[in-house]
Amino acid sequence: MSSGMFSAIKISASGLRGQRTKMDVVARNLANAETTRTADGTPYRRQRAIFKQVLGDKIRQHMASMGRNPADFMVRTQPGHMVPPSFTEAAAPGGVDSTTEVAPDSSEFRVVYDPGHPDADADGYVLMPNVNPITEMVDMITASRAYEANVSAVQAAKDMFNDALKI
Repeated sequence: MSSGMFSAIKISASGLRGQRTKMDVVARNLANAETTRTADGTPYRRQRAIFKQVLGDKIRQHMASMGRNPADFMVRTQPGHMVPPSFTEAAAPGGVDSTTEVAPDSSEFRVVYDPGHPDADADGYVLMPNVNPITEMVDMITASRAYEANVSAVQAAKDMFNDALKI
């Protein structure tokens, strides 16, 4: 029972870690939005937080190791939408987890005409970081709201555990 009881908190904790990483990345991007020269001599390159879900992979691997086809155990919830019947510890050994990786954004640097800038080329153009403060603020708000939702989920789980103990 304890693994099922704490799996909600474990899932939310994974989300909290991921969203905290995303907020850290956004803060780093905003802090370097005007950095035209880094240690390697190029402008700062925007970083992105990339979330990877591993629950589905674990379920498929576990079922394959048991000699079963995961598609045989899918449940239709809506037309065209199939999900596994349960996401329990038994179905996914090791529980639910997600990883957050930080990767550089491959978009082009902005080019700004500023002949007085110390990093300007012979024509007066400066390569600026590929950071858009508006995009970063939207990402920050999104991550903040998702973080708050995970905190609320943890609190709701704690409240349910307390209520269950009163029975």
